[in-house]
Amino acid sequence: MRHLKSLLCLFLLLALTATAHADCQPNSALHNELKALKADGWKLADDDKRQQLALSAADCLGVSNPELRDELAFDALSAWMRAEKLTEPTLTALRIRMLNAVQAPAAEETSFLRPFAILTLAELVRVDRRKPYLTAEERIDIVNAGSHYLTNLRDYRGFDEKEGWRHGIAHSADLMLQLAMNPAIEKPQHETMLTAITTQIAPSTHFYQYGEGVRLMTAVFFLAKTPSFGMRDWNVWFNKLMENSIQAGPYTQARLAQRHNVSSFLLPLYFSVRENTDPVMKENFLPALREALRKVN
Repeated sequence: MRHLKSLLCLFLLLALTATAHADCQPNSALHNELKALKADGWKLADDDKRQQLALSAADCLGVSNPELRDELAFDALSAWMRAEKLTEPTLTALRIRMLNAVQAPAAEETSFLRPFAILTLAELVRVDRRKPYLTAEERIDIVNAGSHYLTNLRDYRGFDEKEGWRHGIAHSADLMLQLAMNPAIEKPQHETMLTAITTQIAPSTHFYQYGEGVRLMTAVFFLAKTPSFGMRDWNVWFNKLMENSIQAGPYTQARLAQRHNVSSFLLPLYFSVRENTDPVMKENFLPALREALRKVN
């Protein structure tokens, strides 16, 4: 009976959001309401109102106004999810909508919605990590969608003073991090995630400058803490990474970009592993990591 009630609530939420779009304009009623709630620490006694506002906020994740998109809409969703204030039907409705956004045609790649949908998925997975509510199949769907998006992402824009953040690479890395930390995710999914991350560690067409290397590194660091990979796996992985990242020949912008990007990944990774207290991780990771750093220099 409880399951049926949840399904009915979800159906109602989806029906409402399919026919009504939030007023996602600067100085609109929604903008002002979210702004007032943020000033009050996102406190809202009316639970039904909170669920409706969360779905309305999700409508604003693709708008061009950075305050409404990032500081209000996403911040509201993140704050309420981290405080466990959203119901399972609301979380499910958000997951379906974010997956649909992430899997939108490539023509939508340069919009704001897809990178913020990825970041919202990271928050949804964080909720599941702390209090499981997803099925195994739903987790796999998120792994596959996030990995496909990250692998094929070619919009490397980070921050603009007028437009704010896009940061698709870093947001995707945050999703990979939350999935890596989730004990319900298994080895086949870990392998899919690592393959996707690897494709973006050292692009030749862009110099990372907004901390992307650290965010990608953190996801790999937590994958290394899982039992899915051993010393031999990491030796092979680092060798392939460096073969693809450090090319011989005269310097070009592409070669310099790859060298810069792989360095911004390896150096914080080395520091993190050295500071880690897990001897097994150090044994599995450090020899190959040291050799990789030697190849950069």
